[in-house]
Amino acid sequence: MNRSARAFWLRSPGHGELRDVTLAEPAEGEVLVRALYSGVSRGTETLVFRGQVPPGQHAVMRAPFQEGDFPGPVKYGYLSVGTVEQGPADLIGRTVFCLYPHQSRYVVPVNAVTVVPDSVPAARAVLAGTVETAVNALWDASPLIGDRIAVVGGGMVGCSVAALLARFPGIRLQLVDADPARAKTAEALGVDFATPDGALGDCDLVVHASASEAGLTRALELLAPDGTVVELSWYGDRRVSLPLGEAFHSRRLTVRSSQVGTVSPAARPGRGYADRMALALDLLADPALDALITGESGFEQLPDVMPRLATGDIPALCHRIRYAEAGLT
Repeated sequence: MNRSARAFWLRSPGHGELRDVTLAEPAEGEVLVRALYSGVSRGTETLVFRGQVPPGQHAVMRAPFQEGDFPGPVKYGYLSVGTVEQGPADLIGRTVFCLYPHQSRYVVPVNAVTVVPDSVPAARAVLAGTVETAVNALWDASPLIGDRIAVVGGGMVGCSVAALLARFPGIRLQLVDADPARAKTAEALGVDFATPDGALGDCDLVVHASASEAGLTRALELLAPDGTVVELSWYGDRRVSLPLGEAFHSRRLTVRSSQVGTVSPAARPGRGYADRMALALDLLADPALDALITGESGFEQLPDVMPRLATGDIPALCHRIRYAEAGLT
């Protein structure tokens, strides 16, 4: 067994580094995974990188295999795809997804990995965690045939929600974003696009994922009477003001939260985390979702790339990290 590995750590807010790791021999019921790709979730991960996780949310925001504590040093991340090198015979050589930080090799329990279907390329499977968030959001939102729907915020999560909604029959759907360049992404996903000023109103449902006060305010404005905003944005330690006077009460509007940490109560009885992840991976057979991966860097570049993602210097939806073992140049 190759027991050496390297991991990306946030040393302190704004400063990342690669550290050497010595792995333990996998015990019974564990697997050794060699990473092929990982993904940077630009919203949550860059908040973590900037040190903006509120103290009251430190426990809630822990990633499944996080080491260290906020604000740092901390090893954080949750979008990893790799090949099983050691473990049960039926898993050796299989491509798997795991909610693991950016690390070249790692040992985890067997039940922490999900086999990637043959219909899904490993390079696309890094989106599984975000598509899982979108699945949970739509279970919470419960869209109906014929609904008028807007998704406000064309980031990684918003685009994933829009991509899944595009499969619903009979709905009117728009992806709304202040950046006109998102129109190209919307087109690739088969979704109509609008800027906030040009968005269609009278929506039965608005999914908000822009992580901005202006976006959430516009989401409320787009609703028809008795409409609902499902809030997917996470604001870290920022406070948000909303116009809950004006016509909010007379129009009987609703704002409700959705968060992937808990399986939606609206899911069919008996569905758990593993079922939700397996469904997300099955949905990734659609090649249109490649539009959500907007850049790629080598793992060794990550300490230089992460600060640029955090500042927006590198515009991104999902930025994919390639490990040497992926065999790509």
